[in-house]
Amino acid sequence: MTYPANALLVTSDGGLALIKASEGLETEAYPDPGNRVTGEPWTIGYGHTRGVRRGDTCTEEQATEWLREDLQTAEGAVRRLVGVPLSQGQFDALASFVFNVGPSAFGNSTLLRLLNADDAVGAAEQFKRWNRGADGVLPGLVTRRAAERDLFLSQEA
Repeated sequence: MTYPANALLVTSDGGLALIKASEGLETEAYPDPGNRVTGEPWTIGYGHTRGVRRGDTCTEEQATEWLREDLQTAEGAVRRLVGVPLSQGQFDALASFVFNVGPSAFGNSTLLRLLNADDAVGAAEQFKRWNRGADGVLPGLVTRRAAERDLFLSQEA
């Protein structure tokens, strides 16, 4: 099912910039707003949670290093699940998407099904459907999905 040439792809600096802009940088650990009891998981940098505790701080450089490490899971899912050749822009958009929604959601998505059926335009239209949180449509996700869709459809090689 996987496409061998995709195994060579990693998120470009442009893709990383999109993720950074979407996630935002926090240099002091903050609690999960959805868990008012313990605040777990605590988060820092660009969405990093592994091993983070109350009171932790980081530099922008450390946050970028953690992001690159954390992004490996999303990149691996894209490489493993996508069975058609991807451009760099498509890979970057998908890595951002999977970083945000998770590999399982991506693996079960209509976006992936359409992409693997060689319908990249149909797949691109699916990005905008993933714009909701627990409280409904989130403006930040609308913006992020539009940026991911645009990058996915770009001619970036």
